[in-house]
Amino acid sequence: MGYTTKAQGGDSEAVLLLAHGAGAPADSPFMVQLAAALARRGVSVVRMEFPYMQKRREDGRKRPPDRAEKLLTSFRDHIARQREEIGPETPLFIGGKSMGGRMASLLAAEAEDCGSFKGTLCFGYPFHPPGKLDKWRVAHFAHLWCPACVIQGTRDPFGKPEEIRERLEGELPFELHWLQGGNHDFQPLKASGLSQDDLIEEAAELATRFIRRVLECDSPA
Repeated sequence: MGYTTKAQGGDSEAVLLLAHGAGAPADSPFMVQLAAALARRGVSVVRMEFPYMQKRREDGRKRPPDRAEKLLTSFRDHIARQREEIGPETPLFIGGKSMGGRMASLLAAEAEDCGSFKGTLCFGYPFHPPGKLDKWRVAHFAHLWCPACVIQGTRDPFGKPEEIRERLEGELPFELHWLQGGNHDFQPLKASGLSQDDLIEEAAELATRFIRRVLECDSPA
Protein backbone atom coordinates (compact mmCIF):
# COMPACT_ATOMS: atom_id res chain seq x y z
CA MET A 1 0.00 0.00 0.00
CA GLY A 2 1.34 3.42 -0.91
CA TYR A 3 0.20 7.03 -0.87
CA THR A 4 1.81 9.23 -3.50
CA THR A 5 2.30 12.98 -3.15
CA LYS A 6 3.68 14.24 -6.45
CA ALA A 7 6.14 17.10 -6.70
CA GLN A 8 4.53 20.40 -7.51
CA GLY A 9 5.46 22.44 -10.53
CA GLY A 10 6.53 19.75 -12.96
CA ASP A 11 8.88 16.80 -12.91
CA SER A 12 10.25 15.74 -9.54
CA GLU A 13 13.95 15.97 -8.78
CA ALA A 14 13.73 12.63 -6.97
CA VAL A 15 11.31 10.20 -5.33
CA LEU A 16 11.43 9.53 -1.60
CA LEU A 17 9.97 6.24 -0.36
CA LEU A 18 8.91 7.14 3.19
CA ALA A 19 8.06 4.63 5.93
CA HIS A 20 5.96 5.37 9.02
CA GLY A 21 6.90 5.02 12.67
CA ALA A 22 5.92 2.22 15.04
CA GLY A 23 2.54 3.53 16.15
CA ALA A 24 1.13 5.80 13.44
CA PRO A 25 0.17 4.87 9.85
CA ALA A 26 1.27 6.29 6.52
CA ASP A 27 -1.62 8.74 6.46
CA SER A 28 -0.99 10.21 9.92
CA PRO A 29 -1.01 14.03 10.04
CA PHE A 30 2.77 14.13 10.46
CA MET A 31 3.41 11.94 7.42
CA VAL A 32 0.89 13.78 5.25
CA GLN A 33 2.30 17.17 6.21
CA LEU A 34 5.91 16.15 5.67
CA ALA A 35 5.10 14.67 2.26
CA ALA A 36 3.30 17.86 1.20
CA ALA A 37 6.20 20.04 2.37
CA LEU A 38 8.68 17.95 0.37
CA ALA A 39 6.43 17.97 -2.70
CA ARG A 40 6.35 21.77 -2.64
CA ARG A 41 10.14 21.63 -2.93
CA GLY A 42 10.22 19.33 -5.94
CA VAL A 43 10.48 15.90 -4.29
CA SER A 44 7.74 13.32 -4.91
CA VAL A 45 6.94 11.21 -1.86
CA VAL A 46 5.49 7.70 -1.68
CA ARG A 47 4.35 6.82 1.83
CA MET A 48 4.50 3.07 2.39
CA GLU A 49 3.05 0.86 5.11
CA PHE A 50 4.44 -2.23 6.76
CA PRO A 51 2.32 -5.44 6.92
CA TYR A 52 1.37 -5.11 10.59
CA MET A 53 -0.06 -1.63 9.99
CA GLN A 54 -2.02 -2.86 6.98
CA LYS A 55 -3.54 -5.59 9.18
CA ARG A 56 -4.55 -2.93 11.69
CA ARG A 57 -6.44 -1.14 8.94
CA GLU A 58 -8.27 -4.34 8.09
CA ASP A 59 -9.46 -5.31 11.56
CA GLY A 60 -8.93 -2.20 13.68
CA ARG A 61 -6.76 -4.05 16.20
CA LYS A 62 -3.58 -2.39 17.38
CA ARG A 63 -0.56 -4.64 17.21
CA PRO A 64 3.19 -4.16 17.74
CA PRO A 65 5.57 -3.86 14.78
CA ASP A 66 6.78 -7.03 13.12
CA ARG A 67 10.32 -8.22 13.74
CA ALA A 68 13.03 -6.26 11.98
CA GLU A 69 13.69 -8.88 9.31
CA LYS A 70 10.05 -8.88 8.23
CA LEU A 71 10.02 -5.08 8.17
CA LEU A 72 13.19 -5.03 6.06
CA THR A 73 11.78 -7.59 3.63
CA SER A 74 8.66 -5.46 3.22
CA PHE A 75 10.80 -2.36 2.68
CA ARG A 76 12.81 -4.15 -0.02
CA ASP A 77 9.59 -5.19 -1.75
CA HIS A 78 8.40 -1.58 -1.77
CA ILE A 79 11.75 -0.43 -3.16
CA ALA A 80 11.55 -2.98 -5.98
CA ARG A 81 7.98 -1.97 -6.86
CA GLN A 82 8.86 1.69 -6.75
CA ARG A 83 11.92 1.22 -8.94
CA GLU A 84 9.81 -0.66 -11.47
CA GLU A 85 7.24 2.12 -11.46
CA ILE A 86 9.57 5.11 -11.82
CA GLY A 87 12.14 3.48 -14.09
CA PRO A 88 15.92 3.38 -13.87
CA GLU A 89 16.59 7.07 -14.49
CA THR A 90 14.60 8.73 -11.68
CA PRO A 91 16.67 9.04 -8.48
CA LEU A 92 15.20 7.09 -5.57
CA PHE A 93 15.81 7.83 -1.90
CA ILE A 94 14.39 5.98 1.10
CA GLY A 95 13.63 7.14 4.61
CA GLY A 96 11.14 7.20 7.41
CA LYS A 97 9.79 8.54 10.65
CA SER A 98 11.39 7.03 13.77
CA MET A 99 11.25 3.23 13.34
CA GLY A 100 10.74 3.64 9.59
CA GLY A 101 13.91 5.72 9.42
CA ARG A 102 15.79 3.12 11.41
CA MET A 103 14.75 0.41 8.94
CA ALA A 104 15.84 2.63 6.04
CA SER A 105 19.24 3.18 7.66
CA LEU A 106 19.67 -0.56 8.19
CA LEU A 107 19.11 -1.14 4.47
CA ALA A 108 21.67 1.59 3.77
CA ALA A 109 24.20 -0.45 5.72
CA GLU A 110 23.58 -3.87 4.18
CA ALA A 111 25.69 -4.97 1.23
CA GLU A 112 22.84 -6.80 -0.50
CA ASP A 113 20.98 -3.51 -0.93
CA CYS A 114 23.98 -1.60 -2.30
CA GLY A 115 22.99 0.63 -5.19
CA SER A 116 19.22 0.15 -4.96
CA PHE A 117 18.75 3.79 -3.88
CA LYS A 118 20.79 7.00 -3.66
CA GLY A 119 20.58 7.83 0.03
CA THR A 120 18.50 7.61 3.19
CA LEU A 121 16.70 10.11 5.41
CA CYS A 122 15.70 9.63 9.05
CA PHE A 123 13.15 11.97 10.63
CA GLY A 124 13.40 11.62 14.41
CA TYR A 125 15.83 8.72 14.62
CA PRO A 126 15.37 6.41 17.66
CA PHE A 127 19.00 6.42 18.77
CA HIS A 128 17.97 4.66 22.00
CA PRO A 129 14.74 3.93 23.89
CA PRO A 130 13.80 6.88 26.12
CA GLY A 131 15.79 6.78 29.34
CA LYS A 132 17.83 3.73 28.26
CA LEU A 133 21.26 5.03 27.38
CA ASP A 134 22.66 1.50 27.54
CA LYS A 135 20.70 0.44 24.45
CA TRP A 136 22.00 2.41 21.48
CA ARG A 137 20.97 1.60 17.91
CA VAL A 138 23.93 3.00 16.02
CA ALA A 139 26.39 0.16 15.30
CA HIS A 140 25.23 -0.28 11.71
CA PHE A 141 26.00 3.33 10.79
CA ALA A 142 29.67 2.36 10.49
CA HIS A 143 28.73 0.27 7.45
CA LEU A 144 26.75 2.80 5.40
CA TRP A 145 27.28 2.43 1.66
CA CYS A 146 25.32 5.58 0.72
CA PRO A 147 24.86 9.08 2.17
CA ALA A 148 22.51 9.32 5.15
CA CYS A 149 20.84 12.25 6.87
CA VAL A 150 19.23 12.43 10.31
CA ILE A 151 16.92 15.31 11.23
CA GLN A 152 16.27 15.40 14.97
CA GLY A 153 14.47 17.59 17.50
CA THR A 154 16.67 18.90 20.30
CA ARG A 155 14.11 17.66 22.90
CA ASP A 156 13.73 14.21 21.39
CA PRO A 157 13.85 11.63 24.22
CA PHE A 158 15.13 9.07 21.70
CA GLY A 159 18.36 11.04 21.29
CA LYS A 160 19.31 14.54 22.47
CA PRO A 161 22.33 16.61 21.38
CA GLU A 162 24.40 16.07 24.53
CA GLU A 163 23.75 12.33 24.51
CA ILE A 164 24.79 11.95 20.89
CA ARG A 165 27.89 14.10 21.33
CA GLU A 166 28.97 11.92 24.25
CA ARG A 167 28.18 8.60 22.55
CA LEU A 168 29.31 9.38 19.01
CA GLU A 169 32.58 11.19 19.42
CA GLY A 170 34.47 12.54 16.44
CA GLU A 171 33.19 12.71 12.87
CA LEU A 172 29.70 11.31 12.40
CA PRO A 173 29.12 8.74 9.63
CA PHE A 174 25.92 10.57 8.67
CA GLU A 175 24.69 14.14 8.21
CA LEU A 176 22.92 15.40 11.34
CA HIS A 177 20.63 18.44 11.67
CA TRP A 178 18.89 19.69 14.80
CA LEU A 179 15.43 21.26 14.96
CA GLN A 180 15.54 23.70 17.85
CA GLY A 181 13.07 22.78 20.61
CA GLY A 182 11.45 19.94 18.70
CA ASN A 183 10.38 16.69 20.33
CA HIS A 184 10.11 13.28 18.63
CA ASP A 185 7.22 14.57 16.51
CA PHE A 186 8.92 17.93 15.88
CA GLN A 187 6.55 19.68 18.27
CA PRO A 188 8.30 22.67 19.91
CA LEU A 189 7.54 24.41 23.17
CA LYS A 190 4.94 27.17 22.87
CA ALA A 191 7.39 29.63 24.41
CA SER A 192 9.64 29.24 21.37
CA GLY A 193 7.17 31.07 19.16
CA LEU A 194 7.40 28.22 16.66
CA SER A 195 4.88 25.57 15.70
CA GLN A 196 5.09 21.95 14.61
CA ASP A 197 4.26 23.20 11.11
CA ASP A 198 7.37 25.42 11.21
CA LEU A 199 9.66 22.57 12.20
CA ILE A 200 8.19 20.18 9.63
CA GLU A 201 8.81 22.82 6.96
CA GLU A 202 12.38 23.22 8.23
CA ALA A 203 12.85 19.46 8.15
CA ALA A 204 11.57 19.31 4.56
CA GLU A 205 13.95 22.07 3.52
CA LEU A 206 16.93 20.31 5.12
CA ALA A 207 15.92 17.02 3.51
CA THR A 208 15.59 18.61 0.08
CA ARG A 209 19.01 20.22 0.36
CA PHE A 210 20.49 16.85 1.33
CA ILE A 211 18.89 15.18 -1.69
CA ARG A 212 20.20 17.88 -4.02
CA ARG A 213 23.72 17.61 -2.62
CA VAL A 214 23.71 13.86 -3.16
CA LEU A 215 22.48 14.26 -6.72
CA GLU A 216 25.05 16.95 -7.47
CA CYS A 217 27.87 14.72 -6.22
CA ASP A 218 26.47 11.85 -8.25
CA SER A 219 26.32 13.86 -11.49
CA PRO A 220 29.14 13.44 -14.02
CA ALA A 221 31.54 16.38 -14.17
